[in-house]
Amino acid sequence: MSGPDPAVDGEWPLYEVFVRGKRGLNHVHVGSLHAADDDMAVRRARDVYTRRNEGVSIWVVRSGDITASSPDEKDPLFAPSGDKVYRHPTFYEIPGDVPHM
Repeated sequence: MSGPDPAVDGEWPLYEVFVRGKRGLNHVHVGSLHAADDDMAVRRARDVYTRRNEGVSIWVVRSGDITASSPDEKDPLFAPSGDKVYRHPTFYEIPGDVPHM
């Protein structure tokens, strides 16, 4: 006799899943899932999000452990800081042979 499924009832914590593709350098958020623990979250993420060998690396993190800025804070948080002149490359010359600057 089986009891209620904890994943359906929301008793297992929610995890956010990030996968790094074969060609990419960055992990990309691909979705969410419920799991009993970190190891199960990695296994379930592999089964759900990399069924066709799409990835080379998986990160899972409990949703409750993520701290994020609010879109309402966008202007004050990301606005250029005019009072921090050291953040601007105005004190030196960039050599011509330095690429991508």
